[in-house]
Amino acid sequence: QVQLVESGGGLVQTGDSLELNCAASGRTFSAYAMGWFRQAPGKEREFVAAINWSGDKTYYADSVKGRFTISRDNAENKVSLQMNRLKADDTAVYYCAGHRDQCTGSGCYTRAVYYNFWGQGTQVTVSS
Repeated sequence: QVQLVESGGGLVQTGDSLELNCAASGRTFSAYAMGWFRQAPGKEREFVAAINWSGDKTYYADSVKGRFTISRDNAENKVSLQMNRLKADDTAVYYCAGHRDQCTGSGCYTRAVYYNFWGQGTQVTVSS
C-alpha cells in the first residue's frame, strides 16, 4: 500500500510559478510510475504530467508542455511538479497518483485508469 500526500498548492496570479510536491510512503516508491492529474470545477479529471520509475521518461499534456516540469527523487520518496507561467485555465485541484511501473506504452502513464494510488489533492487557483 502506498499513501500519497500533496502539498504546495495555493493562490497565485497569472504568470506566477508554483511547485507542487507529493510525498509517498512505502518502500517500493522507486518501482512506481507517478503522475499528476487535475480537475477543474464542472470538468472531468485530466492528465497533466507523468514520470516513469527511474525518472528518465516524462510525459506532458499539450496544455502544459513547456511550462510544467515533473521530477522525482526516489531517495526522498517524492515527486514534484514545477509549474511556470501559470494561467487562469490551470486553476484546479491537482492530484498525485501512482501505479507499479510495468508500462509498455505511453498510455499507461497518461490514463488515470492505470493509477491505483491517489492523493487527496491540493487546490491551485490562478487569478487573472
